[in-house]
Amino acid sequence: MEPITIRFEDTLLEKISTVMKRHHYSTKTEFIREAIREKIKDLEKEEALARVRKIYGSSKRKTNHEQLKKAREEVSEELMNEFNLK
Repeated sequence: MEPITIRFEDTLLEKISTVMKRHHYSTKTEFIREAIREKIKDLEKEEALARVRKIYGSSKRKTNHEQLKKAREEVSEELMNEFNLK
């Protein structure tokens, strides 16, 4: 593990302390690591949704209801697997 140094404004540190107490975090390090993990997960989810929107909107052929349903199910399954949502 590589140590890093981060400086925060006093107001942000107060908010962090308040939230830490409310949610039972024992250290700022634990809180910050989890916040970073969540941010990474959110960004990855946004990227995946952008890919889906791009793919969904790129088709030039006509599709019927059953084909769209199957495509939605496949995309849902892929996203569920990617984000461990099962």
